[in-house]
Amino acid sequence: MRGPPGGAGRRGRRWPLREGRGKGGLWGALAAEKAAELGRLAAEAARSLGCGDAGLQAAEAVLRAGLLKLGGGVLGEALSADRGYRGPRVDCGRGHEALFTGYRDKLIDTVLGPVTLRRAWYHCARCEHGLAPRDAELGVSGQSMSPGLAAMTGKAASAVPFARAAGLLEDLAGVALTVKRVERAAEADGAARAAASRARAALTAGRKLVPLPPDPLPDKLYMVIDGTGIPVTSKETAGRQGKGEDGRARTREVKMAVFFTQDKVDGEGYPVRDRASSSYIATFEPAAAFGDLVKAEGIRRGADHVRQLTVIGDGAAWIWGVATSKFPEATQIVDLYHAREHLYSLTRSLEFMLLNSRDQWLAARLEDLDYGYIDGIEAAVRQYPLEGVKKDEVGKELGYFLNNAPRMRYHWFRSRGLFVGSGVVEAGCKAVIGQRLKQSGMHWTVAGADAIITLRCAEASSQWETTYRNRHNQTGAA
Repeated sequence: MRGPPGGAGRRGRRWPLREGRGKGGLWGALAAEKAAELGRLAAEAARSLGCGDAGLQAAEAVLRAGLLKLGGGVLGEALSADRGYRGPRVDCGRGHEALFTGYRDKLIDTVLGPVTLRRAWYHCARCEHGLAPRDAELGVSGQSMSPGLAAMTGKAASAVPFARAAGLLEDLAGVALTVKRVERAAEADGAARAAASRARAALTAGRKLVPLPPDPLPDKLYMVIDGTGIPVTSKETAGRQGKGEDGRARTREVKMAVFFTQDKVDGEGYPVRDRASSSYIATFEPAAAFGDLVKAEGIRRGADHVRQLTVIGDGAAWIWGVATSKFPEATQIVDLYHAREHLYSLTRSLEFMLLNSRDQWLAARLEDLDYGYIDGIEAAVRQYPLEGVKKDEVGKELGYFLNNAPRMRYHWFRSRGLFVGSGVVEAGCKAVIGQRLKQSGMHWTVAGADAIITLRCAEASSQWETTYRNRHNQTGAA
C-alpha cells in the first residue's frame, strides 16, 4: 500500500492493516480486532432466541444490524489501507499538475451503512479545483453513494415509486435513505447508463464497433416497434399540440422496440418465440435518433447474420421509415390486430350503406384480410358511391390498407412460420413503461422518465449487470 513520504497521515490506528504483510496479515488483523464484536453479537442473539415466539425474528434483527455495522467497519478498515497518496503531484485531468495538500474525509453510504473514506487531496492552482485520485479509483468521484448501493437503489426505484423504494431498502437491506436521495440516485444511475449505452450504440451503428454474431445463431430475428405516451409536467409540453379538448399536450411519446428470436413452430404451424430472448430499447428521442438505437441493437442481436429478419409495427409511417432506412432487407409486417381494428372502423363508416348486410360484409372482408387480399377489400368498398365527409372518412381508412398492402400478406407470412402480431411490444409498453411511469398522479420530467425507462429496459432485457460490459463478445472494426 502506498502512503506519503515520512509516514505522513499515521495518526492513532489509521493504518492497522499495515501491521501484517500480504493477505494473511490483512485478514489476521481484521479477525483479531472483530472477534470480540462477533462474540457479543452471538451472545445477544442467543438471549433473543429465548424471548418466546418472536425470538427468532429478534435474533435475526440483532444479527443483521450487528453484522452490517461490523461489515461497515471492515470495509472502512480496508479502505484506510490505501489513502490514495499518488506522489506530490498528479495530473489534474485538464493538462496541468495538481499538488498534494493533505487528507480529507468523505462520508460514503454503502450497502453496509455509512463509511468514512480518508483520502489524499490534491489542488490545481491553474484550474482552481481539487481532486482525490482515490475517489476515481473507487468509482465515487462526485458521489456520496457506493456503486453497489447505487445499483441497489436504482433497481428498487425502477421497480416501484420512489417512496416505496426507500421503504424497501430500509426494510429489506437495512439501508436508510430519504425519498429524494433515492430519486436522485436512481435517475443519476439511469442517466449514466443511458449515456453509455447510446454512445456505444453510435459506435455500433456506425460500424466502428462490431459485435460478434450470437452463438448459437437464431433462425429468425424480430424487431417489433411501437410508441406510448408518458404523463409529463406542463413545462415539458409547453408549445406542443395535444389531443385534449383544450388542445394542450399532457404526454410525451416514448418509442419502444422489442427484439426477440424464433427457431421453432408448434404442432399447428404457429411460431413460438424463443424463451428469454427479448431485449428492449426505448427513448424520447425523435425517429431518426431512435432509428440509430434500433440499428445498433439489431446488429448486436445478429441482424447481419440471421436467415430471416422481420419488422412488425402498427402501420405508422415513422416505423416503416426507420425499418426501411436501417434494415431495408427486412420483411415488414403490419400487426394483424391493428389492421382488423381499421377494418372494423371502415365497416362503421359504411354502416349506413350496408344496413342489414353489415355482419356478412364484415365477415367477408376479414377473410380477405386474413389472406392478404387487399384488392378484394378495395373492390368491396368502391361499390358504394360516397360524397363529402363520408367519402373522406372512408378514403382515409381505405388508404391505410392500400398504403400497407405489401405488409399485409398474412396468409403468405403465416405459411412461412412468421409472427404477424405486435403483442410483445404492446405488452412491453404496459409492463416495462406503463406499470412504473403511468400510475395515477404521476407527472415526469423527460430526463427523469428517460432514466427510469433505461433502468427498466435493462432489467427487462436481463442485462442489469451486463449491459455493454462484456468485452469478449465484440471486436473493433478493421
